[in-house]
Amino acid sequence: MLSLSHVLPRGARRLGAVAGLAAVSVVGLATAASAHVTVNPKTAEQGGYTKVAFRVPNERDNASTTKLVVHLPAEHPLSSVSVRPVPGWTVKAEKSKLATPLKTHGGEQTEAVTKITWSGGKIDPGTFQEFDVSLGPLPTNTGEMMFKADQTYSNGEVVKWDQPPPAAGAAEPEHPAPVLKLVPKGQQEAVGLTASAKTKPAATASADDGTARLLGGIGIAVGALGLTVGGYGLNRARSRS
Repeated sequence: MLSLSHVLPRGARRLGAVAGLAAVSVVGLATAASAHVTVNPKTAEQGGYTKVAFRVPNERDNASTTKLVVHLPAEHPLSSVSVRPVPGWTVKAEKSKLATPLKTHGGEQTEAVTKITWSGGKIDPGTFQEFDVSLGPLPTNTGEMMFKADQTYSNGEVVKWDQPPPAAGAAEPEHPAPVLKLVPKGQQEAVGLTASAKTKPAATASADDGTARLLGGIGIAVGALGLTVGGYGLNRARSRS
């Protein structure tokens, strides 16, 4: 029995192989584009309290995520930090001594939470988990808070999401840290309205998800093209025999 590589014309085999490789590459790019650890929502008001969720997708197909460590920025300590229990996970909040005590309604606070660790659970391949934290009051002297994170897998691998956001126009780093943008009081709703105005009514997915789906669709289309070319070449070879 002749294999497909023997009956297909050389040009058809080459074009089909290129199309297949392109499909694999594009699908891989789509997966990577949506696999970062992020903080949601992405904006909050300066001086206020907020609840954020650290979203952790599993980007490995041969290991599970078993631990997450989130580092709260020591340069912007928070007097109030509380966590929502996650079934199956153990959480530990660690405090550090502050160089400058925080002024609170009850006086001065000399310690603040600077690290939160979730462990004991499991995020399987192809799934994600969200870890909720209540924070406040948020600083008023900065436009963002960066939360460096360490993601540990069951095979011992540790991925550090600790790279600062890129400058305007620059490419995104490989392991960006989750960043919470801070806007002046009263502008949070305006930010939300602006974002809604720029979004088409039919669009319900986030920009990251839309990009991933678009790239995935392109990959499928290119793969289908490769199969079509291969089928055409096979039919030509059979008609000549």
